[in-house]
Amino acid sequence: MKKLVISILCLFFILCGCKENVTPSNVRVIAMKGPTAMGMVKMMDENDKGNITSNNYDFKIIAAIDEVTAKLMNGEADIAALPANVASTLYNNSNGAIRVIGINTLSVLYIVEKGEAINDIKDLEGKTIYASGKGATPEYALKYVLEKNGITAKIEFKSEQSECVGALLNDENGVALLPEPFVTTALMNDEDLRVALDLNDYYEDVVTGVVVARSEFIEENEAVIEDFLAHYEDSVKYVNEHIDAASALIEKYDIVKAAVAKKALPSCHIVLIKGIAMKEKLASYLSDLYNYNPKAVGGKLPLDDFYYGA
Repeated sequence: MKKLVISILCLFFILCGCKENVTPSNVRVIAMKGPTAMGMVKMMDENDKGNITSNNYDFKIIAAIDEVTAKLMNGEADIAALPANVASTLYNNSNGAIRVIGINTLSVLYIVEKGEAINDIKDLEGKTIYASGKGATPEYALKYVLEKNGITAKIEFKSEQSECVGALLNDENGVALLPEPFVTTALMNDEDLRVALDLNDYYEDVVTGVVVARSEFIEENEAVIEDFLAHYEDSVKYVNEHIDAASALIEKYDIVKAAVAKKALPSCHIVLIKGIAMKEKLASYLSDLYNYNPKAVGGKLPLDDFYYGA
């Protein structure tokens, strides 16, 4: 009888523990308006339909990087999509308050122009190049390529990619560094525009974007992080394999119009790379940036604990 009572009590505590473990957590996620948000749209849609019940996800799409980092660092967000070097800088400046949990975007940078003047990287000599992303991957990738090729050019920074597109459209001799899907937006708005150069041809293995989480949140909610990554991975796969349906969702969430998304998605290089593969690729890229300018990554390379799951 005593053994039976003990068995029942053990079963009770096990069931109570299981119930506690599956209690949904509130998870606040911020995505940058662009490819990182595009990769999340299927997960966002499933969440809004009530098909994801493991946790209570709250998604926000924000255009300005400063707003994203502020919300992350003051605790208003738990998970956020950021430029790769910004994530490193935040880690270094906050004593490891954030960790990277995945690479979500590879290189999506292109030189776009009006006309036929730019046919080689050397043709950028003396040009004014409109660009967004000051202090982030676009700035350092562009400067790295220009310096590596001995090119002197003026970079005129705008606060958002849409401003770069506007400046390009209003300048007869305009040249701009644009990521997808803004490249497609520009081309669809002016038939005189063309993609002159693919920055991948001059700087391979660029990591444009990553997903990070607050270290404190990870420590207290590792199962939540794994749940998020599983849903996100499914979303990325869906977006890459179902271009038409994904494009409709991208318009639904006011990221870009479906027509733009449909043309841009194949060159957006949306991925989810985790664990050791993430560490190897990202650490190599951050090392390149550090060798170019230590400030690009926050003054020093991140320690191993920066890389979740590696």
